[in-house]
Amino acid sequence: MSDTRSIVSNENKNSRFTRGLFMFSLLALMFCAVAYFQSLSLALTILNLCLISAIMSLGLNIQWGYAGLLNVGVMGFAALGGVAAVLISMPPVEEAWAVGGSGLGQTVIALIITIVLALLAYYKLKSPFRAPLLFAIIIVGYFIIRSFFDPATGAIEKVNPASSGYLGGLGLPITLSWIIGGLFAAGAAWLVGKISLGLRSDYLAIATLGISEIIIAVLKNEDWLTRGVKNVTALPRPVPYEVDIQQSADYIALANDWGISIIELSSVIVKLSYAGLFAIILLCLIWLTEKALHSPWGRMMRAIRDNETAAEAMGKNVKGRHLQVFVLGSAIIGIAGAMLVTLDGQFTPSSYTPLRFTFLIWVMVIVGGSGNNWGSILGGFIIWFFWIEAEPMGLWLLDFLTSGLAENSPLRLHLLESAAHMRLMTMGLILLLVLRFSPRGLLPEK
Repeated sequence: MSDTRSIVSNENKNSRFTRGLFMFSLLALMFCAVAYFQSLSLALTILNLCLISAIMSLGLNIQWGYAGLLNVGVMGFAALGGVAAVLISMPPVEEAWAVGGSGLGQTVIALIITIVLALLAYYKLKSPFRAPLLFAIIIVGYFIIRSFFDPATGAIEKVNPASSGYLGGLGLPITLSWIIGGLFAAGAAWLVGKISLGLRSDYLAIATLGISEIIIAVLKNEDWLTRGVKNVTALPRPVPYEVDIQQSADYIALANDWGISIIELSSVIVKLSYAGLFAIILLCLIWLTEKALHSPWGRMMRAIRDNETAAEAMGKNVKGRHLQVFVLGSAIIGIAGAMLVTLDGQFTPSSYTPLRFTFLIWVMVIVGGSGNNWGSILGGFIIWFFWIEAEPMGLWLLDFLTSGLAENSPLRLHLLESAAHMRLMTMGLILLLVLRFSPRGLLPEK
């Protein structure tokens, strides 16, 4: 009997491996087709974004696939990673620090004193006057903090607002921000988790959605920190600049030998450099997550996910483990957020929308296979690939279908102008097909 089970298990394992190999091979052929029919530079651009999206979906899969935690605030944690890229890599604006640094320092001191007094009043004072005193401390502290904070930030934002108007960063290597971005997101996740975990799952969803909207609102309005909607541009790079490559005699000779322009070669080299960095991070994360998933910790997390009551009866700290996995998943999302800003070279708070940074990431996890790390990576590649390519493919399809109409036909022109909306239709179609024919995802959990 045990031999039969072993044979069946090996057959299932080989079948899953073959299916995964086929899916990823098909993806590789799709990228080759883009490189051949469109351009190699575009294929590498899509590849880099797919790598980052795969890391984000891997972080969400840890939360949902491992523990069943409903996080609908992915964009907030990704935005915190983006903030880290600005605060770590951009050079400090010395004039802004000169006019507002002392005021912000006094703000921090006043904030710390207010928190300490509030905690002392709450924990040490055992009398009917505790609540009124606590309320008075918070109100008075708030106005004192604002008296330091408002003049300082106002002065900072007036420092050459067209190009700076903010404090800047620490001027450190931008790759360091990937780690700091993960820590920022982990800290926010810990705060949200301490409040919401242990309650019903819909409370966690509401909390994560609310905190993500608050984060984006702060980033859009606090110009002294991130320039708000004026954006932070020209972030430092961890890879060479195209202009440096184009001025190199060795690369010019290489471009001549290959028969391509130096401009195209420089673009390809830069994007390949990014792809190498992102692939290293993704491979490290997939190795760590696979080790965790197949460890006793991973089996415990799946047991808690499948039956919290039974796991708690066996002595497992359900809330503690939920908090742990929620923080880990959010940290990975924060790392991906910092990587995305690094690739873009700018931080744009208004670009963080639920569609791009929450809905699509959820679709990636569902399509790839919830609970399977490789499935979430596959879903990240597939969804982002079609998110980019749906518009040119839709334009070609609509052009073909309306080829029998006159060039100036209102119907033809309207359909061609609507090709951009094929993205949303394509996402919905992919999701429906997968849920119909493979409800557990393309690479389902074992």
